[in-house]
Amino acid sequence: MPAIPSPDHAPALGRHPFSVAPMLDCTDRHFRVLMRQISCEALLYTEMVVAQALHYGHRRRLLDYDPIEHPLALQVGGDDPLLLAEAARMGEVWGYDELNLNLGCPSERVQAGRFGACLMAEPDHVARCIEAMATSTSLPVTVKHRLGIDYQESYDHLLTFVDIMAEAGAQRFIIHARKAWLHGLNPKENRTIPPLRYDWVARLKQDRPGLSIVLNGGLTTMADCRQALTMCDGAMVGRAAYDHPLRWADVDGAFYGHSPRHPPRPSAIVEAMVPYAEAHMARGGRLWNVARHLLQLVQGVPGARAWRRRLSEGAMVRDADLKVLRQATGELERHGY
Repeated sequence: MPAIPSPDHAPALGRHPFSVAPMLDCTDRHFRVLMRQISCEALLYTEMVVAQALHYGHRRRLLDYDPIEHPLALQVGGDDPLLLAEAARMGEVWGYDELNLNLGCPSERVQAGRFGACLMAEPDHVARCIEAMATSTSLPVTVKHRLGIDYQESYDHLLTFVDIMAEAGAQRFIIHARKAWLHGLNPKENRTIPPLRYDWVARLKQDRPGLSIVLNGGLTTMADCRQALTMCDGAMVGRAAYDHPLRWADVDGAFYGHSPRHPPRPSAIVEAMVPYAEAHMARGGRLWNVARHLLQLVQGVPGARAWRRRLSEGAMVRDADLKVLRQATGELERHGY
C-alpha cells in the first residue's frame, strides 16, 4: 500500500484522521453529544439535511446543535445549485465547520428526490452544485460518494469524477469503497453486498496526492483505521461507531496525539449526559430522545442485557424523568462499570 502522503502534499483544509459517518436516525445531536464524551477531536457529521427542507422548513430544528459538538460538519442533500448555495450560507451562519454534499445514499426515497448516489451519473451537474456551494461560503465544501453506481466498473471513471469535483471546489473526498446498486439492493444491502475495493482508494490517493482522501466502508476496529491511514488521509467509521461507541475511546490518543487515558466507564458517561438530558427536556424534549443512544454503552458484561432493557422501558415512558438516568448510573456503579 502507498505510504501516508508527506506534509508538503497536505490539503489546505484541516486534517481529520478520524470521523464518524452521517447516519440517518443515528447521528442526531444527542448521539453527537454522547460521542463527545468519548472523543473531543473526532470530526462528527449531522444526519443528511435536505436543502429543500432548509428552504421551506423549520431551520432551527434542523440546524441547531450543542457547542460541545465541534468540530462538526453539516451534510446536505439536494440537486438544485441555488438551494444548495442557500444551505451552505445557512451552515456558515449556524457556525458549522464544514459542509458536505451527499453523493452516496442509494435509497429509493433519496433517488426519487434526485440526489444522493444517483447524482454520480451526472458529474457536470454535481460540479455546478459544488461550485455554487463553494462560492457562497468560506467553509470547506466536501463530498461523500461511492466508487461508482450500477455498471460503472472503471477506476478511470472514478478518477475522472473526482477530478471534476476537485476542479469545482470540493476539498475533501470521503469515499465509501463500494459501488452502489441503485436497483435491486436496499440501503442495508448496499453497505455489505458490493465488494470493498480499498485498492481503488489507495490508488486514487497515490495518483492525486494533493487531494484529501478519507476511506469509509468496512472499518470496524481501531486497527482497521490505523491501516486506512497507511493509504489515505483519514478513516470514517459508520455503524461500528454507533453500535459500539466505547470501542473508540482511544481515538484522541491514537490519532490526535493526546496523552493516554483510561477509557471512560459507562457509568461516568451516563452521568455526564444527565445535565444535557435535563436541558433537552426543559425545551420540551423527551428523555427517550437522549437515552436511546446510551443503550450500547454496556456490552459483553454480566447484566448488560438486563440493564439495557430496564433503561429502555424506563426512558420510553412519555413522562419519564431524570430519575431513570440516575438509577441507570447507580446500577452501573454498583457493578463497577
